[in-house]
Amino acid sequence: MTPAHRTHSPALRAAAARHLGRRTFLTATSAAAALAFAVNMPGTAHAKTINGRKITEDPFTLGVASGDPRPDSVVLWTRLAPKPYESGSGLPQANVQVRWEVAYDAGFAKIAKRGSVTAFPEFNHSVHVEAVGLEADRVYYYRFRTGTWISPTGRTRTAPAPGAVLSELKLAAVSCQAYHDGYFTAYKHLADEDLDVVFHLGDYLYEYAVNSAGGARNYSDRVLPAHFNRETVTLEDYRLRYGLYKSDPDLQAAHAAHPFVVSWDDHETENNYADEIPENGVPPEEFLLRRASAYRAYWENQPLRAPQQPSGPDMQLYRRLHFGQLAQFDVLDTRQYRSDQAYGDRAHVPGPESEDPARTMTGAQQERWLIDGWRASTAVWNVVPQQVNFSQRKLDLNEVAKVSMDAWDGYPASRDRILDGAESAGVRNLMVLTGDVHVAYAYDIKRDYETPGAKVVGTEIVATSVSSGKDGADRPATWDTYTRANPHMKFYNGRRGYVTIALGEQQARADFRTVGAVTTPGAPVSTTASFVTEAGNPGLEQV
Repeated sequence: MTPAHRTHSPALRAAAARHLGRRTFLTATSAAAALAFAVNMPGTAHAKTINGRKITEDPFTLGVASGDPRPDSVVLWTRLAPKPYESGSGLPQANVQVRWEVAYDAGFAKIAKRGSVTAFPEFNHSVHVEAVGLEADRVYYYRFRTGTWISPTGRTRTAPAPGAVLSELKLAAVSCQAYHDGYFTAYKHLADEDLDVVFHLGDYLYEYAVNSAGGARNYSDRVLPAHFNRETVTLEDYRLRYGLYKSDPDLQAAHAAHPFVVSWDDHETENNYADEIPENGVPPEEFLLRRASAYRAYWENQPLRAPQQPSGPDMQLYRRLHFGQLAQFDVLDTRQYRSDQAYGDRAHVPGPESEDPARTMTGAQQERWLIDGWRASTAVWNVVPQQVNFSQRKLDLNEVAKVSMDAWDGYPASRDRILDGAESAGVRNLMVLTGDVHVAYAYDIKRDYETPGAKVVGTEIVATSVSSGKDGADRPATWDTYTRANPHMKFYNGRRGYVTIALGEQQARADFRTVGAVTTPGAPVSTTASFVTEAGNPGLEQV
């Protein structure tokens, strides 16, 4: 790792230290005050506006995206970047006016809504439009303009009206897209799927160095700039890295085809960090500077609404979406508020340190929000998109097996409180969507994993990675151990891809879609396995 103190200036570090002290718990207010110097807001430094006609190269190199659909609105995103691999992305430090259009048809013959928005240099010329006044449950097309330049066309869809009776809702879940581990071929196929919405479950970005050949992509037709060949630490580092990732044509195709609902895990900032505690032993004021930079760049590059805009090193990413009477989605953040991993974050048998009832994965406020939301839910399916393995996963065949301290196994009291809350709220159809582990799993969720035949209380679907882990294998080296140690694990596959899920009034069906390789481009996609679970009767059956 490139330590933060080698890249943040001494003045910034001194200011952070004065404001933060040593391992001080930060409220949103104090965090904003402490780090305002590091993340300027629009209007604090630049008022000049340039005419888009003065932009001489295509500014829409990073494509378009939409997200967080509601019955009457959706977020539209783009970022102006004529030179996305350069600091400043090829634009001056000035405002740029951007026009946007939403149409009923791909040819834009019938416009539904249009408007204008300012792309501020303080936000790296990113644009977030909350297009309102749209009709529920219908497809729209959108695009942006500045000067003579017109963006690619995106396709999006609003959510159904509250209480609407739906026969089916089709979604996909994706996670973990390490650029240096391979091509984003899965996204090319995802773009062709018939979907209502895509959930990204974390690790959209990796902080690790990417060499001039793009790592495992092994480019022979291009040479990536040397500044990618270092770990991301500063705001500029993260912004440039998003420029690299979002220039990928397959990722752009998926965003242009479907609305995304995003949540992060760890690599968007730093591997396995926990709240304000970094993986490596840098002072907390150093890490919080890095976290503020990472969160700022994340918001700039994702189709997120105004309430998700960060304040210093704090950003509320957990939120709730409704799709008629069929589904409620409670999107969690299991990274920003968690207790530090027990036992030095090593695989370890459960013990007093990990089983401390005070430990939390979500923080108390998010935990209450989740359970209160379940109590108010009238949806057939209550789906929880989140980041790390929720069900018990024993890692060996010993009488007392080791488990991951970074997953919910390292926070069993927190998991018990969540499941107690689901039971007290009367949740009938609990489904957890998970990323992180670079493999696909399908689990029956239980309260008691030791007693054969114990009650199943929900379903967990784990989406494999888009590219992280390189090509993978149908049966990884741990396949026999894990499937024997965890009989509630109904499926385990180590290829790359994604999962599609069709929610209906009577049942839910999950199709695990995988590609044979990502270290070479163009691999076909196939369905490796399919499972169903009946509404009111939790438990997975392969079909």
